Amino acid sequence: MDFIAKYLGMAIEWLIVNGASLVLALFGLVIGFWIINRLSHGVGKTMKKRGVDGSLVSFTQSLIGFGLKTLLVISVASMIGIETTSFVAILGAAGLAVGLALQGTLANFAGGVLLLIFKPYKVGHLIEAQGHTGWVTEIQIFVTTLTTVDNKTVIVPNGAISNGDIVNYSTLGKIRVDLVMGISYDSDIRKAREVLLEVMNKHDKVLSDPAPFVGVLELGDSAVNLAVQPYCIPEDYWGVYFDIYESGKIALDEANINIPFPQVDVHMKPQA
Repeated sequence: MDFIAKYLGMAIEWLIVNGASLVLALFGLVIGFWIINRLSHGVGKTMKKRGVDGSLVSFTQSLIGFGLKTLLVISVASMIGIETTSFVAILGAAGLAVGLALQGTLANFAGGVLLLIFKPYKVGHLIEAQGHTGWVTEIQIFVTTLTTVDNKTVIVPNGAISNGDIVNYSTLGKIRVDLVMGISYDSDIRKAREVLLEVMNKHDKVLSDPAPFVGVLELGDSAVNLAVQPYCIPEDYWGVYFDIYESGKIALDEANINIPFPQVDVHMKPQA
């Protein structure tokens, strides 16, 4: 009982001396939390009005709230006489250690922030990045998820994407399909061009603007190679790619235009 009475007396004495500071600190804590919540909400609202991605908005709000509330608690603790110097030093050392341990993750976070702010691509776009080509299905704060043309899921770190080349096939809404078809040297190039242009103009997924193009690409070893270039929307790329190759082959056959096999002419010298 003497032990309890001793510490109870010390507590009462501390409250008499620091009671006003404690009430002021509690009042400051309540008001501070209210202001921080309002500030965080205002920042989030402003970011949403400017079209910032929702995941970045929520993360930014959480980061602002946690950081400011931590500073507020430290300030309130110092108001009632609690020594906070050691706590701040420990917090700083812990932050440094975590930063060094997670430097790769932090790089991906920074990359994700840049991608969500500058938006070089959006969900649904067809892009090529880090050696992968596919449709963007999800943009998270650390990684971007792609679905490739062969229906594989590829998860690419945002740090690598933000520091590398990005080819966005969907930005302009139109993409050129590059095909090469060879015809024999004795075939009529003008007729082959007409046949292939007719095939592309009849295809319902080939765009008329820009107009399809057929021209001589090169004079190969065994054939005159024609560049066949229809345009389509990115979502129809592979459908147009395979359809034009198949329909073009059938149309050239019907027009009696030969697509030669690779061949080599051998000249035999008579022996003396």
